[in-house]
Amino acid sequence: MKFFLSVISISFIITSCGLGKDDGSAPQGGFNLFTVEQDKQLGLQVAQEIESNTTEYPILDSASNVKAYKYIYDIRNKILATGKVRHKNEFAWRIRIVKDDKTMNAFCTPGGYIYVYTGIIKYLDNEAELAGVMGHEMGHADLRHSTRQMTKIFGVQILMNAALGDSSAVAQITTGLIGLKFSRDHETEADRMSVEYLCGTDWPADGAAGFFEKIEASGGVGVPEWLSTHPSPNNRIANYHTWAKEAGCVGAEKYEQRYDEFKRLF
Repeated sequence: MKFFLSVISISFIITSCGLGKDDGSAPQGGFNLFTVEQDKQLGLQVAQEIESNTTEYPILDSASNVKAYKYIYDIRNKILATGKVRHKNEFAWRIRIVKDDKTMNAFCTPGGYIYVYTGIIKYLDNEAELAGVMGHEMGHADLRHSTRQMTKIFGVQILMNAALGDSSAVAQITTGLIGLKFSRDHETEADRMSVEYLCGTDWPADGAAGFFEKIEASGGVGVPEWLSTHPSPNNRIANYHTWAKEAGCVGAEKYEQRYDEFKRLF
């Protein structure tokens, strides 16, 4: 993977008076040594890395699964149409479905490359829940959490080493990004963005709460490993409902029937 940050660009960011500032898109996010353009380039490189590993990431072919991809892209388009996604026109917002029924996960790389596992699709009960989960993952990319977290984890020196062509530094950054775990603050911010995106649609703005409510109802059985470091499901459920109420969101359509039809495609 070719690393694209130049020594000059890093040095400029470090020495400029703007260190610690962003374009205004991220509340409480912490400073970021990456630019929006670098998020886009890095996201594309990571997407290529992911999709070259067909054993770990068995991606469903979009040409052979037209109905499934149309359905999930319709959800994405509805979120983007709200006008609340900050980098709507800059990031790719491309979706790939990972055929893995045992993994309850979805994630989004920098630059908006979205991956949704069939495991979480089948676990969820309705379209509003999936829209909420997708909104959460899109929120991570939109607020540029991945590169913010990388700036915090790796710091200036390793980014400088990568820019100078240190292959071990490049490999460390790549591996770190693919397996990245977000901070609790970033998870809370992405939850809030999910509500913001869905508010004004005909979905319940707190749609993602359904995922956590189902986990709570099961007594935590089958909780994904990645969820163990996140804020507690109970707190997140309360946050989703509170934020939706405070914002005056009135959407109520969950589309259970057509979601059941979607799940039967896998």
